[in-house]
Amino acid sequence: MSEKPSRAVDALLFDWPAREPALKAARCLECGALAFPVATSCRYCGAGKVTQEPLPRRGRLWAWTIQRFMPKPPYRTTETAATFTPYGLGYIELPGALCIESRLTENDPRKLHIGLEMELVIYPQWQEEDGTAVMNFAFGPIARLSESHP
Repeated sequence: MSEKPSRAVDALLFDWPAREPALKAARCLECGALAFPVATSCRYCGAGKVTQEPLPRRGRLWAWTIQRFMPKPPYRTTETAATFTPYGLGYIELPGALCIESRLTENDPRKLHIGLEMELVIYPQWQEEDGTAVMNFAFGPIARLSESHP
């Protein structure tokens, strides 16, 4: 039995499929700045010399909110206004790298707090007509052994 085909929502965000997917950033070879998503030139100094580097897969929740309305196009999903589920949206501080905006896998405000350890998650956002799953990224809380066992 073969797996259904899948692809990244944007190849500039992360490589897919991948055993250990990581978000991609661009490091400027002139000024040293790091930017996400990856780009072909530096958004800070304009230099055209950048290298691609993976971002850490884990970080801490820096700020968050719950989005209770459907995003406007070009956002694409299989949800409708009637089936929309609010979701967490936050900034994740990636150690030694950047603070990036991301969808969160958790939407219960009682389970989110500043400093919460988070990890990159790749999930299917929608399915194309040919059956290809289009994958996107989010960050979810890292389960703690002490939280799952009394």
